[in-house]
This record gives sequence, C-alpha cells and structure tokens, in this order.
Amino acid sequence: MSTPIALGPFQIDPARGLLLRDGLAQPVGQRAMALLLALIDAQGASVAKADLLEAGWPGMAVEEGNLTVQIAHLRKALGPGPQGQDWIVTVPRVGYRLAKAAAVAEVALKPSLAVMPFANLSGDPEQDYFADGVVEDIITALSKFHSFAVIARNSTFAYKGRVVGARQVAEDLGVRYVLEGSVRRAGNRLRIGTQLIEAADLRTVWAHQFDGPVEDVFDFQDRITENVVALVEPNILRAEIERSRRVRPESLAAYDLYLQALPDVFVSRPEANTRAIELLERAIALDPGFAQAMAFAAQAYLLRIVMQFEGAGPDDVKRAVELARAALDLTHDDATVLGYGGFVLLQIAREYDGGLAVLRRALLENPNNIDVLNLAGIGELMGGDLTAAAQCLERALRLDPNGFGTHWQMTGMAHIRMAEGRYAAALDWAVQSLAINPHYDPTHWMLIAANAHLGQLEEARRHVTGLLAITPKASLTRIRQGQQPRDPHRLDVLIDGMRLAGLVEE
Repeated sequence: MSTPIALGPFQIDPARGLLLRDGLAQPVGQRAMALLLALIDAQGASVAKADLLEAGWPGMAVEEGNLTVQIAHLRKALGPGPQGQDWIVTVPRVGYRLAKAAAVAEVALKPSLAVMPFANLSGDPEQDYFADGVVEDIITALSKFHSFAVIARNSTFAYKGRVVGARQVAEDLGVRYVLEGSVRRAGNRLRIGTQLIEAADLRTVWAHQFDGPVEDVFDFQDRITENVVALVEPNILRAEIERSRRVRPESLAAYDLYLQALPDVFVSRPEANTRAIELLERAIALDPGFAQAMAFAAQAYLLRIVMQFEGAGPDDVKRAVELARAALDLTHDDATVLGYGGFVLLQIAREYDGGLAVLRRALLENPNNIDVLNLAGIGELMGGDLTAAAQCLERALRLDPNGFGTHWQMTGMAHIRMAEGRYAAALDWAVQSLAINPHYDPTHWMLIAANAHLGQLEEARRHVTGLLAITPKASLTRIRQGQQPRDPHRLDVLIDGMRLAGLVEE
C-alpha cells in the first residue's frame, strides 16, 4: 500500500511512514505504522493477533505483549474519535479492528503550508520584531482555514537566520507550499515582499509587495496580515486544482474528485453544474465524512435550484438540505463549511434566522475568508440586514479585487442598491460586473431592472435580449421559483423592472 490515505481527520503517507494531523506528524514508529496499515487494509474487519504480529514483526517470533504495547502507542497517537471512542477496537479472543466511525479513503494528502521567518533586508536589527510579528500573525490567521494545514511557528522559526531553500523546507516539514517574505525599510516607508511557492517544482504561485508608512507600523502590520491571509487560501486552492489536472492519479480519490469539481461548482451553466454534482457525489461516496465535499455539493444543488436548470425539482431541494445538515454536523469551526451550510439552510430551507446565525458564526471563525464574506453578504441580502450585506461584499472586494467571485460580489451590490431604491448606483455595479462576466444571469436581471426603473426602456430591452441569448428559457416565473428572499420587496423590485422591459411571465 503506497497511495496516501485518509483516516477520519488523519492523513497517512505509507511511502514515508508518516501519520499527519493538520499537517503535523504524529509520533508513530515503524512497527506501529505497519500495524495501522494492516488494520486499514482489512477495511473494518477484525484482524487476528497472529496476522498483526506478522505485519509488525515479519518472520520474527515475538511475544503478544509487544503487540499490546504497539497498539497502545497507536491509540495514544490517534487520540479519541469524534464521539470519544477509540479508533482501534479490541475484538475479544480474536485481535483488533478499526472502528466503524473511522472512514477510510484513498486521497491526495491535504495541502500543507510552512510560513517561513521573513528576511530583514533593512540593515536595521530593530525591524526584526516587526517581521517576526507579521509572520506570527499570518500563521495564526491562516490556521483558521481548514482547506490546508499550517505548520506551527516553532517548527518554521527553527530556520530563522539560516539560508534554506523551499524544496529542503518542504522535505523537512512534509509540506507542499512555502510562504516566504522580506522586510525592507526605505526612508519613512516599509516594504513587505511575499511569495507563495509550490515546493515540488519551485513554481511561484503568487507574489505581492505591500508598502506603507513607518509611523503607522502596527496598522500596516494588520493590513499586511489581512491581505496575505485573504489571498493565500484562494491561490493555494487554484494551485491544487491545477496540480490535480496535471497529475491525475490512477485512484479516483475523494480529494482529487473534489478538486476536479471545484471549478464547476459556481459556474451558472447547466452542463458545468451537472459535472460538479456528479464528481462531488462520487467523492462523498468514497469518503462519507468529507464535510467540505458535502458543503460544496449542497451549494451546487442550490445553484441548480436557484437558476432553475433543466430537471431542478423537489429531490434537489431535499438533497441540498440533507447535505448541508450533514456537513454542519461534522464540523463546528470550519468557516467554509459553516458558510455554505448556513447559506443553503437560509436560501433553500428558508430557515432565515438559523441560516443567518450559522453564517455569522462562520464570519467570527474566519473574517478573512473571502468565500464566507460572499456568502454572508448574499445571506444578509436574502434574509437579513442590507447594511451588513454591503459591508461583507465590499470587504470581500477590497481583500481580493481581482478574484474569481468579483462579478458575484458586484452583482450582489447591485441587488442591494436595487432594494434600497438607488437604481443609478445599482446600474453602475451591474455594468462593472458585466465587464467581468457577461454570462451570469443575475447580472442581466440587475441591468434590465435598473434601466427600466430609470426610464431607460430601450436599454433595458437590449439587456433582455442579452439574457435570452444565454438563457433562452428565462422568465419571471422561473426567476421567482429560484429566488425567495424573506422580504418580498427585494425580489419584487427586480420582477417589476423586468416586467416593464418586456420579460415574459412564463
């Protein structure tokens, strides 16, 4: 067995004999690892003591007590399971087996990241404290993301003052990505340079330079941390998707299927939506405890319902809500899962108060997660406070002005301004969104309705033609079926404008 595998929250790399939890190696010796792999290979069935002794001590005559000691070591390394149970169950008079709760699946190991001490290029030792403070804050903030693991500060700061390449760091710490940086003082200004490196081929995934005045050093430090944290996560995700495409494993691993699906989850076209759902459902079948896959599958079903793609119906509603609840049951602090789960409960199950509570909790868990800001903003628009909605979406735009979801944020801002009766401002946001993505139906809804309410009916009708070109079956009825905000006015203002422009009822 050489393919990386997952055991609940653990990742196991048999080739290197590593047991990882959140990117950190757990203390497991060679014999204990051999026993663990034998138990995994049995897929939940009991393994006789004689077979385990042969796996751990091949060709040797050893006492059963040695097996007992190694199993105890394994249990200590694994810790308690989700309900406090042991991962390894004793089978009286037979041997041992893995608990049924220990979902095992072949996966590509979850990406992990080491944030290295930033180099002080100022020639001023006094700037060391600033550089160290920036790195510590970045490590703390990045640890809130659950889509990758971050190596602890103590491990990376062991390299402080040493010249070590990213590839060597990756081999030493077992990580896939390395974040490097430097600090330079020039006159009354500080400059921080950062770059995210994929260590296997030393490819720079992302690089950026931040400048600010020395007198605002602590505010500047906060701004650096906020921006680096907000941008590292989506860039790692993009790199992982590209990596999955470049290196297609023979095993259809749950994590690989998840990565293949992600580019299509948010594409508002039927064929992409169908592909995302199929891939995510296969990932969930391989790993029934994969909360992230469940949350994104629920979002894909939501898009099918909201956009009223062909075949959308009650079964999709039921499955979306089922997946959202299951994902939320599996996690209490993963902001992304909380965000998508809460959003589905709000928009599909119409649990406005409950959904908003989950979305607001997601924001508390990770206020720098752009996905969560987007979801909370649209969630507030659909069932909460318009001012809070605008604050979330504007912050997301500020943190990632060129990101994948920019058109979504801008269209959301247009909808907020429509609900407020500020049609000119709504039109301005919608025009910006159209320039980024001309194939997003809701952007055309805003352009039609805003122009109509401003008395610009000819322009509104032109955008009706644009909407029908990408969605020939678009109608007021279909839009109503997919959009049901708590305050009916927030949809009625769009429907009334689109009706003025001539969009048909059916």
